[in-house]
Amino acid sequence: MAYKRVIRGKVIKKSGDKTLSLLVERKVLHPRYQKIVKRFKKYLVHDEKNVANVGDEVEAVECRPISKRKSFYLKRVVSTGVK
Repeated sequence: MAYKRVIRGKVIKKSGDKTLSLLVERKVLHPRYQKIVKRFKKYLVHDEKNVANVGDEVEAVECRPISKRKSFYLKRVVSTGVK
């Protein structure tokens, strides 16, 4: 079985039915200045049961392509955001 990537981030938008937009932040060392800087990337995640809301921290797992830009599905909601 192949290794599946697991990403963790914050839900920033509910993009239609069964889809959410996830912002993943990672910290990398700058090659010249040797300072830790933040890098951001957005992913579309498939949420079959519509359980996640904006502001939630969630984990998503890589899967087969569901649509043009969506190739992750929701694994679990780590923590809920502000209501």
